[in-house]
Amino acid sequence: MAKQRVLTGITTTGTPHLGNYVGAIRPSIAASLDGSTDSFFFLADYHALIKCQEPERVRQSSKEIAATWLALGLDTDKALFYRQSDVPEITELTWILCCVSAKGLMNRAHAYKAAVQANEDAGEDPDYGITMGLFSYPVLMAADILMFNAEKIPVGRDQIQHVEMARDIAQRFNHNFAELFALPEAVVDDSVSVLQGLDGRKMSKSYNNTIPLFQTEKQLRKSINKIRTNLLEPGEPKDPDDSTVFQMWTAFASDEETARMRREFEIGIAWGEAKKQLFELVNGELAAARDRYQELMADPAHIESVLRQGAERAREYSRPLIRKVREAVGISGVR
Repeated sequence: MAKQRVLTGITTTGTPHLGNYVGAIRPSIAASLDGSTDSFFFLADYHALIKCQEPERVRQSSKEIAATWLALGLDTDKALFYRQSDVPEITELTWILCCVSAKGLMNRAHAYKAAVQANEDAGEDPDYGITMGLFSYPVLMAADILMFNAEKIPVGRDQIQHVEMARDIAQRFNHNFAELFALPEAVVDDSVSVLQGLDGRKMSKSYNNTIPLFQTEKQLRKSINKIRTNLLEPGEPKDPDDSTVFQMWTAFASDEETARMRREFEIGIAWGEAKKQLFELVNGELAAARDRYQELMADPAHIESVLRQGAERAREYSRPLIRKVREAVGISGVR
C-alpha cells in the first residue's frame, strides 16, 4: 500500500515553547515513525521574513528549531527534514502559481483581512504597512505543499483556509495546464492538546505567555511557579477544568495520573504542591532531550549538515517536478 505523504512547516521566528511541543512537535515526530506515513518537515524561513526583519533572530530561530526537532528524536532517515530556502524550486513554483492564483482568493485570506481591519479600526489607510509578502504568502504556502505533492497537511483550525487555498490553486493549474498536482487535505487532530500559557490564554509568542521548551531546570521551575491561579487556600476544593496547571498536567500525564490529580484538586491540593508535581512531571519528560539540545546548539556545523542533506533529498523530488511544471507552462526551452 502506498504511503500517505504528510507535510508540516515550522516558521522560524521564535524559540520553541511547551505549546509547540505538545501541539505540533511531539505528535508529528510520533506520526513520522508510523510506517504508513511519508513525512516531510521543513523550516519555513521564507515565511519568517513576512513578519520578522531581524536577520539574526531568523538565523537563531532556525538553529533553535532544527536543534529542537533533532533533540526530541526526529529520525531524519525516516522523515525528510529540510530548510525551505535550500530548495530553490519552491520559489520558482511560487511565481508560476502566482500567475494562476486569483487576487480575489488572496483578498479573502484571514491574515490579510485582519490586517486591513486593524488599519481601518485605527483610522489608517486599509493597506498601511501591508507587504506583498503578507498578501501573497498563501501562494508560497501552496508551493510548499504542491512542490512535494503532499496529501495530508496537519494544521490547527485557524490554518484550514490555507490548505483549501492550496487545493484551489492546484485545481486551477491542473485544469489550465496539466494534471501535475495532488489535491491536499487539511488534517485537524482535536485530540492534540492546545496548551494554555502563563496567563490562561492559549500559549503563544503573540501573548508573551510562553514557557520555553528547553530553558534550564531552574528556569522551568520558575516559569511553572508563575502560572496564574486563583486565591483558593490549601484544603479548599479547586476546579480542575478551570485550571491552567491541571490543563498542562493532562498534556504530559498518563490517564491514571490525570485521574489521580483530578482527585487531588477536588480535595483541595495546595497550588504550590500542584505546581511542584507539574514541574517534576514536565522536567522528567524533557530532561534528556534538553541535554541533547544543548549539545546540538554547541555544534551548529552538525545541524547545518543535517539540513543540507535534507535539502538534497528534497530536491530529488522538486527538480523533476519543476521540470514538468516548466514544460506544462511553456518555459522549457525552444524546440
